[in-house]
Amino acid sequence: MKLMIASDIHGSALYCRKLIEAYSAEKADRLLLLGDILYHGPRNNLPGEYEPKEVIAMLNEMKSDIMCVRGNCDTEVDQMVLDFPIMADYAVIPVGKRIIFATHGHNYNTSNVPSVKKGDILLHGHTHIPKCEEFGDGLLYLNPGSVSIPKNNSAHSYIIFENNLFEWKNLDGNTYMSYNL
Repeated sequence: MKLMIASDIHGSALYCRKLIEAYSAEKADRLLLLGDILYHGPRNNLPGEYEPKEVIAMLNEMKSDIMCVRGNCDTEVDQMVLDFPIMADYAVIPVGKRIIFATHGHNYNTSNVPSVKKGDILLHGHTHIPKCEEFGDGLLYLNPGSVSIPKNNSAHSYIIFENNLFEWKNLDGNTYMSYNL
């Protein structure tokens, strides 16, 4: 299965459109969203083309392709307008003998590690900064960065995961970092 992983759209129709175009070009099987779908949040500037209603329409059209976890900016009101579940705090995805613990990052993160074993992967967004680093006792932390509001001069980005390879890509589909399990 080819999985596209993205986070922090924050209501940007411009970057949501680019993400969906990249999803189509990648021919991914599923899109895993790591939260913060519609609202920009009080600490962020408005992203390009801040149009949450357009984001709703675009994502609802592809609801059967989307898996999602709740971000700190996502609420029950957002769930009322989105046609796919967004309120789970985390998802557990088996990959061989390990798991990917996918969450937004505001609750579970490298400072508050969920119940995982050596070799498992903590995957979260929230910081808007792409990451790939080992931490703790043999754990791996991955972050796709942000689709709409990247920080620390990082790219508007996502991750493709296929055949045990994680590839960080900008929205033009260019790989700038990779990690092979």
